[in-house]
Amino acid sequence: RLLRCVIYFAVAFGLAFSKAGPIFDFLVQPLVDASGNSARLIYTKLYEAFFTEIRVAAFAGFCMAFPFIANELWRFVAPGLYRREQRALLPFLLATPVLFTAGAALAYYGVMPAAFRFFLTFQQIGGGNGVTREALPAMGEYLDLVMSLILAFGIAFLLPVLLMLLERAGIITRTQLVAGRRYAAVGSFVVAAVLTPPDLWSQVALAIPLILLYEL
Repeated sequence: RLLRCVIYFAVAFGLAFSKAGPIFDFLVQPLVDASGNSARLIYTKLYEAFFTEIRVAAFAGFCMAFPFIANELWRFVAPGLYRREQRALLPFLLATPVLFTAGAALAYYGVMPAAFRFFLTFQQIGGGNGVTREALPAMGEYLDLVMSLILAFGIAFLLPVLLMLLERAGIITRTQLVAGRRYAAVGSFVVAAVLTPPDLWSQVALAIPLILLYEL
């Protein structure tokens, strides 16, 4: 099973690397929209652009291969489970990619454009003292920010799966979850403040869905 997972990832990585340029363009699009089609990315090391494309391919390749890898993991675990346990776990496995994709989509289409517009407001062309402040993000640093946001929102949206698995395992009860509702709301804003850029919209955009997912 492990060897098959490696093969799936290797094939997906090869496919993604052949399209690394368009994939990176897709990841840059929120910055382009926020800057009014005047975005610029720089690289200060000769090899930075090449390694950035490798990281893009690895990130995209893992996303492409994840359903196949998850299937192999399931086939490895399933024979050790009773049939009722298999029926109990299967819905969670199916919900995981759906919720992760929903979180990643919220980060890409909702949070990143607004956050980038906020960051770009600090630019200053020939201010009062004649000092120009222009945003020239590096390719590697921009990719780190985008991947961290996508992963943070995607993983955060798996909260219902985690809570329901803990409930099925008997670690927590529905009564405890209801009693902890106020703490969960505060915790959602704390988590959002840690995982998102320091602008109000990004934090609210993650905290509100987390609260709704907790209620779900």
